[in-house]
Amino acid sequence: MTRVCLVGESETNLQYELLSRETARDALAAYDITELYANTLAVETVSLGAAVSLLNDLDWYLIRFVADAFVLEPSVSDEEWLSRDLATAIRNDELTPAESERFLRVYGVDEETEPPELVEPMLVTRTGAEIPEYDLRAVDRTVIIRVTESEFGA
Repeated sequence: MTRVCLVGESETNLQYELLSRETARDALAAYDITELYANTLAVETVSLGAAVSLLNDLDWYLIRFVADAFVLEPSVSDEEWLSRDLATAIRNDELTPAESERFLRVYGVDEETEPPELVEPMLVTRTGAEIPEYDLRAVDRTVIIRVTESEFGA
């Protein structure tokens, strides 16, 4: 199963904003919604294509209420998420999974809150097997998102 996670803008309640609007609610109706982190909305889809299609269906809402959207595709990685743009590029065969490993956005996870909160993303470049350590603040763990070169700003 492919997972989609939407991270709400800090000043919005993401689940309320999406579920209070008929078109977004209809697009999400087929999915079991969970909250992986504070102010997020997560669903499982059947494939990378279905995940990208769902994000496209929600585009109007993503622009207005979502700070970040990412996809966990097991055929690419069991632990590293893909940004929406990268998931689309891989689905469209514009990039291979092996070409997606270099540019990363790393979120810290503060597990002192319930649910845990994603904090301060940091951009890093993978140059070998190791990923640079998250150093913006003390965190319990990190979440790694692979991003496109243009998203990275390189």
